[in-house]
Amino acid sequence: MEQRHLGRTGLRVSRIGLGTLTWGRDTGEEAAAGQVKAFWEAGGTLVDTADVYGGGESEYLLGRLLAGLVPRRDLVIATKAGSVPDPDRRFDGSRGHLLAALDASLERLGTDHVDLWQVHAFDPRTPLEETLQALDLAVSSGRARYAGVSNFCGWQLAKAATWQLAAPGVRTRLASTQMEYSLLQRGVEREVLPAALDLGIGLLPSSPLGRGVLTGKYRDGTPADSRGASATLAALVDPYLDEAAGRIVDAVVTAAHGLGVTPLQVALAWIRDRPGVVAPVVGARTSAQLAAALSVESLSLPEEIRRALDDVSAPVHRYPDQDWSTL
Repeated sequence: MEQRHLGRTGLRVSRIGLGTLTWGRDTGEEAAAGQVKAFWEAGGTLVDTADVYGGGESEYLLGRLLAGLVPRRDLVIATKAGSVPDPDRRFDGSRGHLLAALDASLERLGTDHVDLWQVHAFDPRTPLEETLQALDLAVSSGRARYAGVSNFCGWQLAKAATWQLAAPGVRTRLASTQMEYSLLQRGVEREVLPAALDLGIGLLPSSPLGRGVLTGKYRDGTPADSRGASATLAALVDPYLDEAAGRIVDAVVTAAHGLGVTPLQVALAWIRDRPGVVAPVVGARTSAQLAAALSVESLSLPEEIRRALDDVSAPVHRYPDQDWSTL
């Protein structure tokens, strides 16, 4: 699999990442082992998890697999911290919480460092500089090799990156930002992606298949074994089952038929090759789903199909995103 630099750093990662959101909940150890082995054998390196996935079980599973299935040195392990199970405070970006969470993640993963450590979301109750100091401490101590953020809007990302550049004694720079991005969700193109491109920060799209909707499997209803039928995940899928999303899915299916490939391959190839994108993170529940995603490696969309998909999924961006002087 092709490797790409993560932002303006020397770290190289596979251009498809393996997500582990369902590990420990919908995906057991045997299925997880099959996914990691298939991913590794295909040349995949980037494995993304978080301390809250499966209540910590995702990291436990990954740690057990690193102990005997795949060499630790062959994988780029990314995890996140900052989400908390508190209805009154969903995110905690304090230095104390983040560093304690990192230590707990390392213990579950059975490793002395992670390759990429990410703040899971912006915490409005904690000064941003305190959150960023925690990233710097993690990197300077060797517990994390690189640092990134997740779910930061444009101004939050730009503020974080510029503070790091200006603060005396701070040597850590953001390598990545992880955001939802797909043909069904192009909101990052408004401010986040331009900021990331300007600042040299790599974008890791999550939910690159529109929470599974872009595979076309919901066109005729909700399959019983899908996320849309799951009591825990149905609410995530439902917003992408409206009429506007249906038109985009129809265009993806039409393109797939014309190319003799699957809708999944078309949607994933489109997002993989967008400007600023380093590696879409694909969360598969089964090895078969992962194999389907890995098969996109040899596919590059023809320019006319890429433009057609751009047009049918184009978000409405008006003032101030357009040049106001021409309006």
